[in-house]
Amino acid sequence: MATVDLNCDLGEGGADDERLMPLISSANIACGIHAGDALTIRAAIELAQRHGVAVGAHPSLDDRENFGRREMPVSPEEVRLLVLTQVRLFQKIAELSGVRVRHVKPHGALYNMAARDGRLATGVVRAVREVDPGLILFGLAGGRLVEVGRAAGLTVAREAFADRTYQADGSLTARAQAGALIHDADVAVAQVRRMVREGVVTATDGTVLPIQADTICLHGDGPDPVEFARRLHRGLRAAGIEIKTFGP
Repeated sequence: MATVDLNCDLGEGGADDERLMPLISSANIACGIHAGDALTIRAAIELAQRHGVAVGAHPSLDDRENFGRREMPVSPEEVRLLVLTQVRLFQKIAELSGVRVRHVKPHGALYNMAARDGRLATGVVRAVREVDPGLILFGLAGGRLVEVGRAAGLTVAREAFADRTYQADGSLTARAQAGALIHDADVAVAQVRRMVREGVVTATDGTVLPIQADTICLHGDGPDPVEFARRLHRGLRAAGIEIKTFGP
């Protein structure tokens, strides 16, 4: 049976964390910069622990006003310090609950910038290695973060998206553009099934792109994220794809 990790960004102030957690295998938890605080971090970590879900840090650019989704000029050293500070705090809070942090996934604009820019990717990778070189790094499949992380000796998870569309260059369609988000769970299931089974995804212009996905992201801030997640979960299992945490 084919397997894939299913991850979701949580601890961001949404009301659906408790209902989403049983449907996923990895949780990317906001580190208090773009959303949340120490209390929400701990609550999300402990919720993940109760459901046997792998726990990951979800560090962001320092731009809470725009939920970390606005690109801004930052140097590789600024990125290193931002990620280092957030992941270290997250790790300390996890330790209080007796939980091991398994992975790091940058959030929003930082994620997209590090996927394109090798210098910024290096800043993220350096921070992760300083905290714990055993942490798994999540990055956009085919992006620079995956490439730089692997070259630095990190275990990387190539990430694809269930609820986002792709451009012909392999990048995600910008959220501001029409058609960036997939709201129909049947369409999402079909996209993920092709990614896992065939190693391809169809871009918005019809181009069929190769893609390797170790983990699939769904977002918790859609119109009905719980029902979307349930239908995706059922659809993948019906297609003979087991949802399983990535890595050893």
